Amino acid sequence: MQRAGAEEAAAGSQAAAGPGRSGGGAASPGRLLRRELRLLESIFHRGHERFRIGSACPDEISCEFVPGPGARAGGSGSRGPPPGPVRIHCNITESYPAVPPIWSVESDDPNLAAILERLVEVKKGNTLLLQHLKRIISDLCKLYSLPQHPDVEMLDQPLPAEQSTQEEVSSDDEDEEMPEDTEDLDHYEMKEEEPVDGKKTEDDGIGKENLAILEKIKQNQRQDYLNGAVSGSVQATDRLMKELRDIYRSPSFKGGNYAVELVSDSLYDWNVKLLRVDEDSALHNDLQILKEKEGMDFILLNFSFKDNFPFDPPFVRVVSPVLSGGYVLGGGAICMELLTKQGWSSAYSIESVIMQISATLVKGKARVQFGANKNQYSLTRAQQSYKSLVQIHEKNGWYTPPKEDG
Repeated sequence: MQRAGAEEAAAGSQAAAGPGRSGGGAASPGRLLRRELRLLESIFHRGHERFRIGSACPDEISCEFVPGPGARAGGSGSRGPPPGPVRIHCNITESYPAVPPIWSVESDDPNLAAILERLVEVKKGNTLLLQHLKRIISDLCKLYSLPQHPDVEMLDQPLPAEQSTQEEVSSDDEDEEMPEDTEDLDHYEMKEEEPVDGKKTEDDGIGKENLAILEKIKQNQRQDYLNGAVSGSVQATDRLMKELRDIYRSPSFKGGNYAVELVSDSLYDWNVKLLRVDEDSALHNDLQILKEKEGMDFILLNFSFKDNFPFDPPFVRVVSPVLSGGYVLGGGAICMELLTKQGWSSAYSIESVIMQISATLVKGKARVQFGANKNQYSLTRAQQSYKSLVQIHEKNGWYTPPKEDG
């Protein structure tokens, strides 16, 4: 995947290749993964009494654990109604199994989060996905005081025979072509801050409506100061005001490529609407269909800034619509190195980040998931996925494919 726009791994080319790939006759990780998925769907079908695979593809899995009437959320001694299904999501990178799957759960329960965090203890191997799920199901049974389900042991059986179809051969070719370097996104190269022409005032080129927003922010800051309720830091506030001014005078902003709104007039919380994506992309077509169905034809992002901005990156997540692909993880978190401390530079402008995200969604073949549960995107789940993402890359690093690979 892309260094600045996606999930990748690797400590050297051998690690990136993963187990079982060094031999000339070994099956590729992509084919091994599809065999794992076939085994999973054959065991935990949609009618399974305890664990169900709802949907499964080589980059994303949705499933649910069904505790049932005999379960108790607080253990065998607890009272109250049995807990409902636990919905779990998994994102898989093309560097699998060298890079572990990234898991998230549709719940704020710390016990469930702890189960996912313990997956780092699982030993890496060619069937890491199966071993992760075996651990997850076993730990969930313990959490709800349920006996271990016998079907869990079936995850240790040999993988089903490979089906050498033309479709899979084509899919493998696509897997090999996917890695791309964001340095090829020439139109959205990360720009450093440019010196301001001393002959111009800071408000030149800004429309009246947006000038009114800037003035309101200043008034709120003065009032907060008088009330002794100052929030944020001087450095972050000054930089964010400059970023907002630069955006308001930007041709891309004025041309309707994106829009920015402050959440509750807070300079530290932005909603950004991506109003235009590449017209030749499937994502663009999906947004047109979304407009017909729901009256919305944009992608809503949320940017959250901390007091130490610009020295730390903003936390960015997709709010709506629900997307598949495009390096969007569980909860709406975005897998891009430049959004981590490791890849961030205080010289980056927010507009460059916005345009980079837009390009990365298209590069990653993002698609709108029509009819998906809109509640699966939340701040808590996005932070959970982001935390897992950072832990993985702190250990494995980020993988940048060679130029000749695309």
